[in-house]
Amino acid sequence: MPVEILIKILSYLDVAALFSLSHVNMFNVRLYFKTGADYDMDKWKKSLRIINPDTGLPSKTEQVLRYERGSQFSLPITLDLSWLKFSKTSVTLCWSGALPDLHNISALQLHGVRRIALSRTGLKPAQRSLMLTFHAATVPKSAQKHIGQDKLIELKLLQPGVVVGLWKDQCSVAFVMLCLHSHRLVESSTRGSSVCPFIEPASKPPFDDIDPEYGLHGYQLHITLHNMKREIMSESYDQLFCRKCNAHFANTIVSRQLVNRLSEHAPLSGSITFSWRCEALRGTNCCIMTLTLLDEFKIPLWYVSSAVCLEPDHSGHVDYNYEGDCFLIQFKDEVGRVKMHFVHDVQQETYTVTGLVIYITTSKINSHFGTNY
Repeated sequence: MPVEILIKILSYLDVAALFSLSHVNMFNVRLYFKTGADYDMDKWKKSLRIINPDTGLPSKTEQVLRYERGSQFSLPITLDLSWLKFSKTSVTLCWSGALPDLHNISALQLHGVRRIALSRTGLKPAQRSLMLTFHAATVPKSAQKHIGQDKLIELKLLQPGVVVGLWKDQCSVAFVMLCLHSHRLVESSTRGSSVCPFIEPASKPPFDDIDPEYGLHGYQLHITLHNMKREIMSESYDQLFCRKCNAHFANTIVSRQLVNRLSEHAPLSGSITFSWRCEALRGTNCCIMTLTLLDEFKIPLWYVSSAVCLEPDHSGHVDYNYEGDCFLIQFKDEVGRVKMHFVHDVQQETYTVTGLVIYITTSKINSHFGTNY
């Protein structure tokens, strides 16, 4: 019997009939759910082909993820999502409620939950896709970065993108917050299994043995600072190039300083604060940074979404065009590093970006482009 006819017949069966059929021919019932899921995915792929020219990412990621999509968070128990916030290039997820103490959490898992509708019954069985696993044993207390606090809450960054808020008086977890970059987010929330995450296929640019500076130019960067309520900063830079530099960061290629001239300095729209629920956590000078770096073929080379904190700048970076205290936001992982310099005008209550430098490791350039710098 053709698969199309079989699927049509199975779509008229209720749950009890499908359960009985699974004892006779489980393959057909697996096939039924997979076909329905693939049909939905084919529709979503068309939406994901529409690319935002500023970010280089699909512009309809939010619409696709909101369509019969959920997220669940696994501790010893499974928690449904409390709330989420989409931005152009990332999504922030939060869970709160009856959470255990941090020292009692050995592992955290995030699953994308996909609902597959049964046409006759109206029921929607769930298909899980493992998106993220965090093992507490791999991050000792000394590596858990303190990024802010107020009278009630202390914020800790366990790893890039994983933030916990701790009640000060009880040391129990008030909330867990995850920052996810939008690149391949639809696939990671749908294409993995309940025990295995989606593995991103390698996207290699074409090899070029003619250009002596292949892989060192034509970059595009989009960077935002935001919290759960509003966007603080959003800037795009194109036609970026790199140069070899070992003075600042061992074994690196460093992008040119993006914000340098006075005309490029931009005041931020409001203060840098971190929000939970409806209110900002007072005294927490931190936010979420989302960064997307594309190569000359518009392939994402480096993408990050993580909480970052604003700290006093002791690097010696001075801009005599402004009066005020100097601050710095830094981020570093195995691929690259970001340094953002700010001046705080106390009277105007504004922050102005006076410097932005992006570093990329030589090993990442070589592995991506097949070069040998």
